[in-house]
Amino acid sequence: MARKKSAIESETSADAKAEPRRSGGSVSLLATTRRRKILEWAQEEGSVRVRDLSQAFNVSEVTVRQDLERLETDGYIVREHGGAYLKTVPQQVRAMALQHLANMEEKRAIGRAAAALVEDSETIILDSGSTTTEVAANLVHHQNLTVITNGLNIALNLGAMPSISVHMPGGHFKAPTLSLSGERSADYFRGLFAQRLFLATAAISVEAGLTYPSLADLPVKHAMIESAQHVYCVAVSSSSTP
Repeated sequence: MARKKSAIESETSADAKAEPRRSGGSVSLLATTRRRKILEWAQEEGSVRVRDLSQAFNVSEVTVRQDLERLETDGYIVREHGGAYLKTVPQQVRAMALQHLANMEEKRAIGRAAAALVEDSETIILDSGSTTTEVAANLVHHQNLTVITNGLNIALNLGAMPSISVHMPGGHFKAPTLSLSGERSADYFRGLFAQRLFLATAAISVEAGLTYPSLADLPVKHAMIESAQHVYCVAVSSSSTP
């Protein structure tokens, strides 16, 4: 059965309006790629601002607004004054659901194995993310545990356990990951001490190491690592690259 192409996949005359067409259709390809990157940005941050996108992609704000219009038409985002937000964000936050829920069987297995490393009465740091959420799900029977996390869903789940003390930083709330991020969050972790850190990552590369799509996450990850005696990166194999 034929499938209707999405606005990201299809090439229409709107690309020519956004930017002049050059030989070989290279500008249309750039426009399509840019829209895909804008969508990835929205999926990571929950929302995007026209001014930020204009600076990041070195295009005019008019071009960015046309990109957002295309993404809204395709059902990915909802435009608002000065930017747009991911269409699924309101429902997701109300349900306390995460965006990245692929490979859940592997993540549950990792969660069980990682939680088995934790001993009662320890202080641990749990990064936000779907795999670390599975680690948290396997900690509910631990005793006298102190958990420091930037994941709102993790804090709510473990905070209901009387034997677990939960602490959270401040910072900027990122709806897709239900997390608190940015410099304020990083400042909270600086100077803390924990026996173990369970760290999430978007990708792992032998050459580049751990990578993250959001710059706001970097100081938080670094501060977490500096605060922990033992660091465990919890990720499924699909996050690994040669």
